[in-house]
Amino acid sequence: MNREIQQVFNAQPSMDGAGVAIHRVAGFEQAAMDPILMIDELRSEHREDFAAGFPPHPHRGMQTLTYMKHGGIIHEDSLGNRGEIQSGGAQYMSAGRGIIHSEMPTQDTEGLHGFQLWFNLPAAQKMQAPRYRDLPLTELAHLAGRGFSLTAVSGEWHVAGESTLEGPLSELAPQAALADLSIESAMELAFAAPAEESVMAYVYNGDVELGGASYGKRQMLLFNAGDTVSLTGGSRGAGVLLLRGRPIGERVVHYGPFVMNTEAEIEKAIRDYQSGRFAA
Repeated sequence: MNREIQQVFNAQPSMDGAGVAIHRVAGFEQAAMDPILMIDELRSEHREDFAAGFPPHPHRGMQTLTYMKHGGIIHEDSLGNRGEIQSGGAQYMSAGRGIIHSEMPTQDTEGLHGFQLWFNLPAAQKMQAPRYRDLPLTELAHLAGRGFSLTAVSGEWHVAGESTLEGPLSELAPQAALADLSIESAMELAFAAPAEESVMAYVYNGDVELGGASYGKRQMLLFNAGDTVSLTGGSRGAGVLLLRGRPIGERVVHYGPFVMNTEAEIEKAIRDYQSGRFAA
């Protein structure tokens, strides 16, 4: 059964880090987005909009995935990890019980376009050791067909009439899956969407058509029950992030960079960070 659109969210302009302009879709209280907590789109041709970056800050209880379409980002953290990704690459981090990291644009980056997504962790994994991984463009999985191209970062993607594509980020799978779709005008593409998973599509370029309606840039589409999603490229074609995830179904309590299950756990995260025991 083909899935229909359940809700549409418009990304809201906001600021984060040291004054970086972003557009955000927050899903902390949206059961239909579980386990995706948030998606930020960073996009500007002007370095002054993002040059200050995201200086050192803490996280606990969640995972981040940074995916760059254009420009470069440098990651450094309290465990000694350092990584740099350029256009088309991705960086994964599971904060687990605690990590402090920074994300700064590379010196040669003039324009920047990328995304950071937050994924929840089940309660049983929130206090595990942090993890980090770089994935350059050459390590991602790619599929090009008639009127479309697909890049898989995580999870299996079954496109109707095409071979199955599997993203290399096993750390995020099977809990969540992410792929980047480019589709030409009037081209229809269908992909498998297991019935037990939440399914979303974030339009970042052009527009897509579904059920006689058109959806454009900076709109997040949440789909209802079914096992297939079909998208048609609009008059300008489209660039779309495809997201799937197995709902965790647990209470979400968040405070800034901390995502836990209870207020008491949030208070402990704050105490641990302030006392220097945060990432111990």
